[in-house]
Amino acid sequence: MKPITINDLRKWKTQGHKFASVTAYDASFAQLFESQAMPVILVGDSLGMVLHGQNDTLSVSIEHIAYHTRAVRKGSPNCLLMADMPFMSYATPQDACQNAAPLMQAGANMVKMEGGAWLAETITTLTQRSVPVCAHLGLLPQSVNIYGGYKVQGKEQEQAERLLNDALALEKAGAQMLVLECVPASLAATITQALTIPVIGIGAGSHTDGQILVMHDMFGISANYIPKFSKNYLAVSGDMRKAVAQYIDEVAQGIFPDAEHTLA
Repeated sequence: MKPITINDLRKWKTQGHKFASVTAYDASFAQLFESQAMPVILVGDSLGMVLHGQNDTLSVSIEHIAYHTRAVRKGSPNCLLMADMPFMSYATPQDACQNAAPLMQAGANMVKMEGGAWLAETITTLTQRSVPVCAHLGLLPQSVNIYGGYKVQGKEQEQAERLLNDALALEKAGAQMLVLECVPASLAATITQALTIPVIGIGAGSHTDGQILVMHDMFGISANYIPKFSKNYLAVSGDMRKAVAQYIDEVAQGIFPDAEHTLA
């Protein structure tokens, strides 16, 4: 697999080539994903839940993310590797710069941050300092205490308009990619068409440029539950490598997510 860059993803967007991505946290699984040509891997703060057994992502630290980023990069030298910025690690542009540095030094190609237009100054500051940013809109797991749970976002017209405006503002600020989580498929389609940067969906329907799943959900081994928008590919194929290959293929063909795995 040749090294994947943001330019590849931009090209795929213009060509209508949909791409898969997945979370990973260690070298062995990263190597497995790269062996099947997975183009994008995220070291997500989801590790707080799937590795540490917590009920949310809030306890994850920069040190945790950097440690796992270094391990994933060892296993997958050619993927485009994103690393999550944990809770309160980017409260100010200065915080973001200080905390993004160890993630990039650990091997990340890009950092990901949750939040709307208020992040514009931070994104501009980071990109001016050679740190590419993936923005994250919709359901923001770090804001679980604001939402009162994990709920679909953007169902009301006013909220949908705000998410679209946020997406446009973050792209203008310099974000090079966007993750949309748990928003109606129609809204995800509108935002994807409005942006020139690649949009990755999770629980956002099939009209985004790419899809991402938490690896533990994709293999059906999450401790608590499998989200409605996820699919247990291991149960379908019975083999991890075949499961990964099937996921990549179904995303490319627009088969996944189907109606069963799309939120209302």
